[in-house]
Amino acid sequence: MPNIKSAIKRVKVSESNRVENRTIKSELATYIKKFRTLCSTNVAEAETFYPAVVSKIDEACTKKIIAKNNADRKKSRLAVLLNKSKNA
Repeated sequence: MPNIKSAIKRVKVSESNRVENRTIKSELATYIKKFRTLCSTNVAEAETFYPAVVSKIDEACTKKIIAKNNADRKKSRLAVLLNKSKNA
């Protein structure tokens, strides 16, 4: 445990940031999982849900929770999945 006042504060701040980042990352994973199940069951609903998923990915990217390339890769793969489901 740190003894210096600023170090104690940094521990508190980093812990609260960790909790918030974890929450956003978990929410993102839930959205992606829901989108994947919609693609396999209800393609029309998946099409309307796609912008919400992309928005969540972009939000995580702007908050620097995931890297830009990671966000782009996720969006690309989800778009490919949606197009394959529409054509199938």
